Amino acid sequence: MTPRLEPMDEFFTKRIEGYDEHMLGEVQGCAAGYRLMARLAAEAHPRTLLDLGCGTGLELDEIFRLLPGLRVTGIDMTQSMLDQLRSKHPDKQLTTILGDYFETELGGPYDIAVSFETLHHFTPERKLELYKRLRASIAEGGEYIECDYMCDTDEQEREFFTELERLKREQGLGSGYYHYDTPLTIEKQKRLLLEAGFKSVEQVFREDNTVMLLCRV
Repeated sequence: MTPRLEPMDEFFTKRIEGYDEHMLGEVQGCAAGYRLMARLAAEAHPRTLLDLGCGTGLELDEIFRLLPGLRVTGIDMTQSMLDQLRSKHPDKQLTTILGDYFETELGGPYDIAVSFETLHHFTPERKLELYKRLRASIAEGGEYIECDYMCDTDEQEREFFTELERLKREQGLGSGYYHYDTPLTIEKQKRLLLEAGFKSVEQVFREDNTVMLLCRV
């Protein structure tokens, strides 16, 4: 059956019930990835953190355990997810922004920035634009940790984007954000981040197609 593409915020709003359990229990690499991201963040001894596509805050659950006094800004386009995040951490220094991180002012400078399983829906061009803005929002000596779905070959990458365009044409869809995975290769991700101005990019984790990159400013 051909999947019906859903707008991104609609997709996640419909699935808010059981989302955390799904990510922790059914998506390979996530449970270990959340813990590793928190450990790496804590090792940087940050005072401020930016979370792109923070969702319900699964990565922040782990980060706040290690850094309870951290000041966090989280950006996400789904209100129900932000509501759940805030309900989990009412006592934390947490600022949430409802918006599109490609358009929203990121603020800063932050000591560290993170993103977890949120950027695998976008083209290299859009990512590069965002990474340049992100790099400018992180203080010198800071870090960016990205954990996301990535693929192994250019052929796989092309197939994802080709199929997305086919589905959009068939369903009469125009521009907008639709929930369909278009992961880039690990090597392309690294090149984009270096082109955006990060000094180094290191792969620190992989489980199945979930990969974590540690980027230094």
